[in-house]
Amino acid sequence: MHPLVRLYQRDIKQTFQLSIPIVVAQLGVVLMGVTDNLMIGRLLGAVPLGASGIATSVTFLIGSIGVGGLSIVSALVSQAYGKGEKAEINRLYRAGIQVALLLGAVLGVIGLLAAWQFQIFRQTPDITELARPFMIIITISNLPLLLFIAVRQLCDGLSRPRVAMYITMSALVLNALLNYALILYMGFLGAAVGTLLSRIYMAGAIWYYVKRDAFFRPYLIASGLATSLQNLRVKILKLGLPGGFQFFFEIAAFSLAVIMIGWLGEPQLAAHQIAINMASTTYMMATGIAAAGSIRVGMAVGQQSIQAVRRAGTAAFLLVTVFMGLCCILFLTANDWLVSLYIRDNAEVATIAAGLVIIAGFFQLSDGIQVVGLGTLRGIADVNVPTVITLFAYWGLALPMSYVLAFPLGMDVTGVWIGLSVGLTASALLLTIRFYRKLRQIKLDEVKPEAVSGH
Repeated sequence: MHPLVRLYQRDIKQTFQLSIPIVVAQLGVVLMGVTDNLMIGRLLGAVPLGASGIATSVTFLIGSIGVGGLSIVSALVSQAYGKGEKAEINRLYRAGIQVALLLGAVLGVIGLLAAWQFQIFRQTPDITELARPFMIIITISNLPLLLFIAVRQLCDGLSRPRVAMYITMSALVLNALLNYALILYMGFLGAAVGTLLSRIYMAGAIWYYVKRDAFFRPYLIASGLATSLQNLRVKILKLGLPGGFQFFFEIAAFSLAVIMIGWLGEPQLAAHQIAINMASTTYMMATGIAAAGSIRVGMAVGQQSIQAVRRAGTAAFLLVTVFMGLCCILFLTANDWLVSLYIRDNAEVATIAAGLVIIAGFFQLSDGIQVVGLGTLRGIADVNVPTVITLFAYWGLALPMSYVLAFPLGMDVTGVWIGLSVGLTASALLLTIRFYRKLRQIKLDEVKPEAVSGH
């Protein structure tokens, strides 16, 4: 056994055990989009596939602020759990749901306005006509998704992630059945309606389970004044929104890349959608490892142990490196077969997509390491500087390079993907350095929910 693995064996095992149900739950969410694209691509063709892809990308971009912002709650719950503060966990749970409703409403309005003015994305007329109503329905579905994520933070923070896993996987099956039936019944928009109904089921199921399960009962006893909840709402937003914008900057880079690729043509857009679906699947699985790392780092902070913080963070980095390394090998050796799952009878799209999957294979390690870097830093309440890092990596490097390589240098869609790879690599390097430097400076007794570290 490698000495490094032996040193961190216990922490790797604990992180792995915690991450598996989170990974499955994260995978289930993204697989809803994959299911949509598989069925649309096979049943309806390349143009509807491109339309659903860009509509989903823009909607997810807007909703990513809420998804990333709420993820801080599980870290705060794990800190409170490490200190044995049940009343604080209860208040965090209630405040998290209220923040989810607030973010769902605000981001929903923004999403609907973007759908109404979809022509600003300068896509082809056929893509624009199909994408606008699809985006409206997916935007509405973001509200129950955010409520599901808010309740899931309690489960994950208390190291009970299997709850969300089972619900998400059952929702994935429901979504596949609804998609098939509704696409046959009402066409293209049936996939969006299926996703909406599945997300409503997810939100209702997890809320009902948590309310009825005996394990959660001690954490749901009403306590604290309304002013306490108001203060916690502010704290969650103060800590969570920088995390939300970290997520936003990365998703924005990929969403804007979709728009640029749409300028290149419909075959390139369809091929990109196929390849990015695969990369998004592995990325969401890596976010499960990042979430587990964040929770375990938060618990170590609550226990006031810098050694435990270091071990928890390092274990997450090691685990994601192994996992994404295996994904890299799969992408490099089975790219043609993977593409064949999405589309048939369109050799041009399949050829472009197979080349993009090769590039996706190379940036797997960077993608996994950077998201774990964000997760471990979130566990020690360090959110401001990582936000600046992601802004620089994706908007200062990735997007400008993607544009220059694709258009002035004529590298087409390949140039866009090379630019994205550079941004991911820069983010991974800088965030990893940030985490280990923070460990030499941090004072654990100062890491509190209201303390946003910027040093």
